[in-house]
Formats: sequence, C-alpha cells, structure tokens
Amino acid sequence: MKKVVFWIVFFANIIISSAQKTGRMDAVYSGIPWFDQNGNIVSAHGACIIKEKEKFYLFGEAHKDDSNAFAGFNCYSSEDLYNWKFERQALPVQESGKLGPNRVGERVKIMKCPKTDEFIMYMHADSLTYKDQFTGYAVSKNVEGPYTFKGPLLFEGKPVKKWDMGTFQDDDGSGYILIHGGEIYRLSDDYKSIAEKVNENITTGFESPTMLKKDNLYYFIGSHLTSWERNDNYYYTSNSIKGPWEARGLIAPEGTLTWNSQSTFVLPVKGTKTTTYIFMGDRWSFPKQASSATYVWQPLTISGTSLKIPEYQQSWQIDIPSGIVSVMVKSDNILKNTDSRIKYSGDWKQEQIGNRLSESRSNDKNASFSIEFKGQQIGFSSFTGIENGYARIVVTDKKGKTVNAATVDMYSKSPMETMVYKSPVLKKDTYVLSVYGTGERPNWSDKRKSNYGSTGNYISVTQISIR
Repeated sequence: MKKVVFWIVFFANIIISSAQKTGRMDAVYSGIPWFDQNGNIVSAHGACIIKEKEKFYLFGEAHKDDSNAFAGFNCYSSEDLYNWKFERQALPVQESGKLGPNRVGERVKIMKCPKTDEFIMYMHADSLTYKDQFTGYAVSKNVEGPYTFKGPLLFEGKPVKKWDMGTFQDDDGSGYILIHGGEIYRLSDDYKSIAEKVNENITTGFESPTMLKKDNLYYFIGSHLTSWERNDNYYYTSNSIKGPWEARGLIAPEGTLTWNSQSTFVLPVKGTKTTTYIFMGDRWSFPKQASSATYVWQPLTISGTSLKIPEYQQSWQIDIPSGIVSVMVKSDNILKNTDSRIKYSGDWKQEQIGNRLSESRSNDKNASFSIEFKGQQIGFSSFTGIENGYARIVVTDKKGKTVNAATVDMYSKSPMETMVYKSPVLKKDTYVLSVYGTGERPNWSDKRKSNYGSTGNYISVTQISIR
C-alpha cells in the first residue's frame, strides 16, 4: 500500500507542478532535454533555424509520446542559441485534410522569399502508413506565424510524391527543395511552386537531406535508412548545385553513428571574424519522442572538400557577433557515482568502464537514486548503451514541490559516456534530485518488420555535476 501511495503522490507532484522562473543557460548542450522560458521541454525536431532581425527562430515538429500523428509545428526564438522562448504553435493540426487528425507532418523548414518578403514553410505531409507522401507548403507574413497551409507544392501541375525533404537558400536568393535520394528542385520566384528539377537522384536511401555552401562549394548531407535509429551520416560535394556530385564519405568517425544523431539542418552563423556552420541533428527516442528525444548540435570543421565533426562536444559556446566557437571551461562540482551522498534504492551494481570511469547501473524497474544538494543547477552523466532504457527525473525544493521533471533516454546503439540531464538554472537553494527506473525502453519495428532499439531497461549514473 505504501508503494501505491508513493507513486500516486509522485505523479501528482509532477502533474500539478509548474517550473519556477529559471536563469540563463550558458552554452549549447547536446543530448539532454532543453527547457523553454516556462520550464517546458523544447519540442522542435526535424528542425530548421531562420534569423530575422537579430533573433534566431527555431521551427520543428511537436510530438506526442503515444502516436506519430501530426501534432503541429512549434516556433521558438533565441538571441544566443542557448536559451529558447516558446513563441507559438506556428502551424497547428488542421481541422481536416492533409495535415488534419491522424496524418503525418515532418521536416518543417522555413525560408523568407526575397521577392515577396513572405515566410514560406515547407513540410513532408503523409498518412500514418506513409503511403500518401508529398511536400506541402504554408505561408505567413510574420516569421513566427501563424502559417496558413496551402496544400501540396506543385511541379508541372503535380505534387512531388516523395518523403524526407529539406531546403536550401543560395547566395542569390534562389530557393531549393531537397528530396531524399538527392533530388533537387528550384523554386519559383514567389517560392510557392517548383520551377525546375535541377538534379536527379544521387543514390538510393539518402534521407534527411541537408545542404550548406562554403567558398562556392556545395555540401549535401544525408543519412541511411534505419527508421528512428541513428546511423553514420555521409555527404557529397559539387561546384554546382546541378552536380555532378562526388561522394566524400562520413561526417563523423565511423561507428559513432554521427554521435548518435541524424541530420536535419546546417545553420551558418556569420560573424565579423568567421562563419561557423552548426550541424543540427536529432537524437530520436521512439516511442517517447515528445518527452525524451533530444538534439545534437555540433560545430562543423570544414576545409576544402572535407566536412567533419571529428570530436563530440558535450557543451560549447559561440560568440554570435564574431562567430567564434569556444569549448566551455567547466566549473561544476563533480561527484563520482560512488560518493556517499548519493542514496541508492533497489538492486544496483557498480561496474568499471575502462581505467577511468565506473558506473552504477540497475535493471530493476523500482530502482532509484537521489541526492540533496545546495546550488543552482544539477546534472548527471550515464554510460549509455544497447541495454539501457528510460529514467524519470524529478527535482524538488525544500517543500517537496517539483521544480523540474523530465524523462531521459539512456539507450545508445553506439555506447558512450555522456551527460543525459541538466536542470534549468534555478534560484540558489537546497533541492533534491531523484532518478527513477521506469521499466521501459525504446524498442520498435519498421514497416519492413526490422527490429530496432534497446535490449534492456537499465538506468545508469557515472557522475553528478552541481553548480
């Protein structure tokens, strides 16, 4: 009976709690939940960013944890790429039709049309069975929306019946639609129809198409077809957007699965000293895409025909005026998993990871750990691997009120020791971090009946960081 009461109180606390006003984040953090100004999870996957009047606007897919049905496209704004303000749902679920209930809406991209000054939104629209695919578009006079859905984008009077899509805007203002496989279409002057097909299919597969241009060389990034699973993304280069395109290999070390992510967009940040190109990737988490999917944003290293993310930066900073990237100087207090201040409950094992790290891990769905701390922010790292599942995170204040909560995914097909959670910056006080096993894991099959995902429900901690 005590256990039943505990879980009722636990979930009631989460439901009724509202996060307190938070301080400002100080860097781009990959692979952890992001929170907006209201303490809610930033939900903007398959995303893009457009800069307008010194603000960055992030657009992406809203999600649910119980269905892949279209839940709207969200808009957030930021001045520093670290802190995101929820602006509005830029395009909600329509009452009926191709983006109505029980439909799919993915890969939202925005471009501003130089001729009309309108903001044009593009997306992959489809049925839940992925048998009615096309590239659609919507229009707004304001960058944040609301956008009005207009239906399919037409080429020679017919929709482009393909799925994963992206966009690219060239230096001369020409707009392009990128389609999986490597097809490229040039938009009309008003961006509301397709004027011509400029490039044929490059290769089979090649989804999540993404493009950038540097020093008059085009780089075309895509990923293999592995459902929601990560894979080693690769790229092509060409001196002309019309091709021919030359295969150049992987953008990250082989086997890292693009640091456990899939490409969605490349953001150029043009400063007075340099232009930094930011790889924006998704770390999907099926079925809990709403609560547990995260983002992998990394600065690209570009030299000639070489395009790389040679090392994974857990956190990094960018000076927007100059465009210069720097690695964070860490100042947090680090506690190892064996620290006596961490209270473990349930069946836990301590295991050594190489010569440097150890982890505490448990496959017990009733397992938990907690720590009381005084400070403004707390985070923890895990050794993520193929047997790991979901963990529920709760931060409470001295009165037991929940000030932040999240569900994190500790699964990785390419194992790595990494931060999986960092709280918002809170008012300096005494808090308790509690982490609970859920007995759930990301696990799914695709339409070809191939099986993906975790083989266990382990949760793990290697260290805790407190500021």
